Amino acid sequence: MRKYRTKLLLKELFRKSIHICSALVPFFLDRWYALTVSLLVFAAAAYSICELLRLKGKKIPLVSNITELAARKRDEDRFVLGPVTLVLGILLAALFIPDPNARRIGIYALSFGDGLASLCGKLFGRVHLPGTKGKTVAGSLACWLAVFISSWMVIPVSHITFALATTAMIIELLPLADMDNIIIPPAIGGLALVLMSF
Repeated sequence: MRKYRTKLLLKELFRKSIHICSALVPFFLDRWYALTVSLLVFAAAAYSICELLRLKGKKIPLVSNITELAARKRDEDRFVLGPVTLVLGILLAALFIPDPNARRIGIYALSFGDGLASLCGKLFGRVHLPGTKGKTVAGSLACWLAVFISSWMVIPVSHITFALATTAMIIELLPLADMDNIIIPPAIGGLALVLMSF
């Protein structure tokens, strides 16, 4: 049982390290916007093709291996949507949020908030929240804290960062499976844009 739990934690750590690495995207968007957007579209399309081929038994070296390493139990023998929804959420923020700071906050909320929520929930979560399909108090607090800190690093205004962290935590609490990847960046980035205008 302990060995199985360790294997699940390592899998989650691997998955969320990919999630957290998406925090680098704003750096590239700020410098090479069109190229970065193009590469994100290409990455989503290429991954989708590789994933469809994997499901037909044709493994693509490296990509299929990474997908299998990162896939959750619920994803076995199915198209693993996580990477596509991750890229789509970032693309929505990149395309529809004109302010670089607001866009950065939205992407950071996904990278750090959602990423650390799952990881801390698996590592330290003992108290489960009813109606959330297994979400934990530890995971929710980690999400709130990660979004508060990462937002504060961009806009050090406490009432704004408090509102952003609370909204991100609420979205992350909803039983949305991988769809929170699509919702969090534009929702939190859009809210940051609105709050910054007052």
